[in-house]
Amino acid sequence: MGRAAVTGTSRAAAPRTVQLCLSGDLTGCGQARAFTERALVGWGLDRCLDDALMVVSELTANAMLHARTCEPGDEGGTDVRLRLTRRRAHLVCAVTDRSDAVPVSPHTPDSFQEHGRGLFLVEALAQHWGWTRYTPAGKTVWAILPTEAPA
Repeated sequence: MGRAAVTGTSRAAAPRTVQLCLSGDLTGCGQARAFTERALVGWGLDRCLDDALMVVSELTANAMLHARTCEPGDEGGTDVRLRLTRRRAHLVCAVTDRSDAVPVSPHTPDSFQEHGRGLFLVEALAQHWGWTRYTPAGKTVWAILPTEAPA
């Protein structure tokens, strides 16, 4: 899997965008979390690490759960790509998959429901979130997190 930052480089020299391709198996969410932690620590964005880890976990889990391919003989599941982009005042977390399934807008979660809280949590933590559809197939679900402490 990819690395978020090269050891020994300065933060100014670190890339502004990093990405990781996941195979879509059960280890993908853990890989995404570890990758996100390396990237944010390398960028000096420790203050938004917890929120970013939660958002990346939810977006990746949704892609893994809802974007699996159903083609005969497709043993690899779905390809999911995580992209993190560092900007001056915010961090963009984006997860791309090959599914045309539209993300379900968050609603007030039922306290007894086991699933369905993911985008509700993303909406609570992000300044903005949304999704972009691609032709002929696929989409990116993204969330923008603040990187500066509130005034």
